[in-house]
Amino acid sequence: SHLEEKHKMSTILNDLSAVPDGALDAVLLKSVEMPEGTPTVRGYDFEGPLDLQKMLDCMMTSGYQATQFGRCVDEVNRMLKWRLSDEPIDDTTDEEERDPAYRASLRCKIFLGFTSNLISSGVREQLRYLVKNKMIDVLVTTAGGVEEDFIKCLAPTYLGDFALKGAELRKQGLNRIGNLLVPNDNYCKFEDWIMPILDAMKNEQDETGVVWTPSKVIHRLGLEINNEESVYYWAAKMNIPVYCPALTDGSIGDMLYFHSFKNPGLVVDLVQDVRAMNDEARTVGRPKKTGMIILGGGVPKHHINNANLMRNGADFSVSINTAQEFDGSDSGAKPDEAISWGKIRPEATPVKVHADASIMFPLLVAQTFKRNFEPKP
Repeated sequence: SHLEEKHKMSTILNDLSAVPDGALDAVLLKSVEMPEGTPTVRGYDFEGPLDLQKMLDCMMTSGYQATQFGRCVDEVNRMLKWRLSDEPIDDTTDEEERDPAYRASLRCKIFLGFTSNLISSGVREQLRYLVKNKMIDVLVTTAGGVEEDFIKCLAPTYLGDFALKGAELRKQGLNRIGNLLVPNDNYCKFEDWIMPILDAMKNEQDETGVVWTPSKVIHRLGLEINNEESVYYWAAKMNIPVYCPALTDGSIGDMLYFHSFKNPGLVVDLVQDVRAMNDEARTVGRPKKTGMIILGGGVPKHHINNANLMRNGADFSVSINTAQEFDGSDSGAKPDEAISWGKIRPEATPVKVHADASIMFPLLVAQTFKRNFEPKP
């Protein structure tokens, strides 16, 4: 009862009467009332039958990076759910954009960026799933993120160990990527495959005047590999552009270097691609929306962010990487830093998860695209 509680409190205070006031006030500082509806911490309880879906759902209320993951799920689902019909019509709305069917069909334009190590890993299969099913609109990656996809079509990548010694592996012709191993013979096979294609591209440049860009090169290689295991085969088939401003920074760059001695003159134009990439975002006029999903940091992260600067910021943003901001790197920068540059909208609700994308991204796809993506007509 109320009287019993009052008596109990009086007894406690009497018992603490000898404690110095300063210490007592500091330790027993009174809290404010938490706002009604504030979520409470609760994780998944393994009592009873295993329910993996419920376990994933419980991550939102588990705290730490599990909660950040839950927020990522919500942010991506908002990207997938948005339609132009969610926005009001006003005096500035174009005639086409007043049509109800058009408004209901227009979706958020989604940019997906990823670093090369993720193509080397099993994340490649999730990336291919998204591209094959036209769930993504624009891809951005690194040179390794391109070539490793094709190399896997020619020969496998193997599981190894983080502790394997570099000097011993070098003697054996084995290249280590974290705890993965790529035999050097794989790159020899890649050279045998790509050199005739580069020759053909050089001939087409000379005979027809075609101007090659990184995205055109990747599209061509995707058609040439003709392998349904390839991410870029499906990107070419589905006409999804793939931008790679650092195309020379990897084995493809080595091949272009060798080719410049064997058959000099092939030109790959970066300027056409930076215009095309920036226009991928710039031409999405408001109230239309763009979303960014970025795995890792470096070139893919900044290239997508910078393109969205051309429209004064993306509307949705999810980043998954392990980089920290204390060194001032763009890879480690939190989304709020991108807001200061105009790369993410001030009213957006961007989320970053500090975690390994090889763990987080399959779970994110399971909770978003696999469950909630509506096939395009």
